[in-house]
Amino acid sequence: MSETDLLPPRPPAESADDDIVIERSSRRWWALGVIALAQLMVVLDATIITIALPFAQADLDISDANRQWALNAYTLIFGGLLLLGGRLADYLGRRRMFLIGLAGFAVSSALAGLAWNAPSFFAGRALQGAFAAVLAPAALSLITVTFVQQKERARAFAVYAAVSAGGAAIGLIAGGALTEFFSWRWTLLVNTPIAIIAAVGALILVLRDIPTPRESSYDLPGAVTVTAGLIALVYGFTRAAEAGWGATSTIVLFVAAAALLVAFVVIEDRTANPLLPLHIPGEINRGGAFLVALIVPIPMFAMFMFLSYYFQNTLGYSPLKAGVVFLPFPGAIIVAAGIASSLLPRIGPRLPMIVGTSIGVAGLLYLAQLDPSSTWLVDVLPAEILIAGGMGLVFVSMQSVALHRIKEHDSGVASALLNTAQQVGGAVGLALLSTIFAQVLARHPGSETTIDAATGNPVPVDPAGFTAASIHGYDVAFYWGAGFFVIALIVTLLTIRLRASDMGDETQNAVHVAA
Repeated sequence: MSETDLLPPRPPAESADDDIVIERSSRRWWALGVIALAQLMVVLDATIITIALPFAQADLDISDANRQWALNAYTLIFGGLLLLGGRLADYLGRRRMFLIGLAGFAVSSALAGLAWNAPSFFAGRALQGAFAAVLAPAALSLITVTFVQQKERARAFAVYAAVSAGGAAIGLIAGGALTEFFSWRWTLLVNTPIAIIAAVGALILVLRDIPTPRESSYDLPGAVTVTAGLIALVYGFTRAAEAGWGATSTIVLFVAAAALLVAFVVIEDRTANPLLPLHIPGEINRGGAFLVALIVPIPMFAMFMFLSYYFQNTLGYSPLKAGVVFLPFPGAIIVAAGIASSLLPRIGPRLPMIVGTSIGVAGLLYLAQLDPSSTWLVDVLPAEILIAGGMGLVFVSMQSVALHRIKEHDSGVASALLNTAQQVGGAVGLALLSTIFAQVLARHPGSETTIDAATGNPVPVDPAGFTAASIHGYDVAFYWGAGFFVIALIVTLLTIRLRASDMGDETQNAVHVAA
């Protein structure tokens, strides 16, 4: 008699679905690691090139007027195609589109990293944005349909939120290190092996889902109008930062964006198979969460940019050191996201979002007290911890509410809408607060510059006065950032009404996998 004969017989599975659930339970946490790795790659790629850009510009002979496209080529295509990418995940399969996104991101990153001139560099960045628009919503929707128990979903969202919110800071750190010790090209080339590793992990660990059956043809008019509208909107904010809010090009882009997005809503209301069913943002709690997702990145992305300038231009830090002093930010987000994941099933999302936005206000107000004698340890570190802690609480709770009661066949487009809100919010923040900073700097005494005869670049007439003027501009921008956190707090108070009892297990979202 063998040892197995002494064991009690295993009860037979009641159905094939029981075996699927058991298999999912043993693999989903490893799958989450693969999904988080892919999301980290997408998020940090928006900022990893920031510190390396001056080196790429010199190497590829990119003009000052065109260097903006190193960032804009990525963000415009990414933001414009997100909703379409989310719907493709629903219709063609989340795992399939996740793998396609990884493969495309690996190839386009290699193209950008090996670029031989400006056009090839910008083309690679644009392709990165296109495949990121496929990859990001597929990743989030895989989490949504895989983790259906509230406690587990909260933990999964905590990981995703920490990666999403901390990825921008990690990008600055990685960009500084790779640029300083290797080459600016590795800020892009590093994505290729990471994407390959994630793809292999996805093939092994992420279960294959059955795509949502379509009842009619694709919503092509909706796809065209929303893609063009979002590109016009994001580019409008970019132009506003460069040419001014009253410039003809800025106004034309905003008018075009408004017309296209209104047309999109009309199309979605009338089509039988909409790209974005309007009931997704139409429910008050979800609508409030999407609005918070739009608002919170406004101060976050601007804070990264202005602190990067402050560390390097004012404090004289090297690219690597400037990246390292951002480390407390992702660390604090991870801690706060973990706290939020444990609180969410017990107290619901409302209180963590209220506390998180309030802490964010406090952190930005503290940061707005910078002066020429300020130091990182005393005047920046506490603010970094406060802001990151607030964002960790907000992101986990906000994502849970935004995807609450979303049926499986809509999970891809709902995830894409959440990503779109954050992407547009980041573009708004960079454009709006950059404009405010430039206006404040121009009016401040000591900000006068002259042209250096040797280099042709502007240099301050009074370096000490210019430093003081710049710090004053940063402070004003941080005050504005605190104001946006206040708006997010007000939206939370008015719209987020879900209680812990409402955030029960969403078993209707259980993923269907092919045998």
